[in-house]
Formats: sequence, structure tokens, C-alpha cells
Amino acid sequence: MKDLIKYIAQALVDKPEEVSVAEVEGNQTTVLELKVAKEDLGKVIGKQGRTARAMRTLLSAASAKLKKRTVLEIIE
Repeated sequence: MKDLIKYIAQALVDKPEEVSVAEVEGNQTTVLELKVAKEDLGKVIGKQGRTARAMRTLLSAASAKLKKRTVLEIIE
């Protein structure tokens, strides 16, 4: 999951070396925290949050296949 989000984010931004994904595991849910450069934040979120929503949809589909629950948070 972590690699999937990192790959997608690096493809979207101008500074792919500044993309980092941290994984925080809980009892039932795993939280992926995505950090990008400040000037690339808009590219990751997209117009009206469409890009972020698409990334979350892909993540939920992939995690459902593994019978897990994963949440994406975009950190400023």
C-alpha cells in the first residue's frame, strides 16, 4: 500500500524526491501519511479534491482485496 501511494504521488509532483509516506498501524486500521513539498500540495489534492479522492479510492480497493482497512491522510 505504501509503495502504491508513493509511486502515484511521485508521478504527480515536480519534486518527487521530497515525497514521503509514513505508515501508522492501529488495531483495525492502517493510516498512510503522505507528505510532499509545499508547492506540490495542490497537484496531489487536485481540483476540488478529485486527485486525492481517486488515490483514496484506489487505496481502499487494494486494501479491501487484502481484507484490511487503510486510510490516506495528506499532511501539509
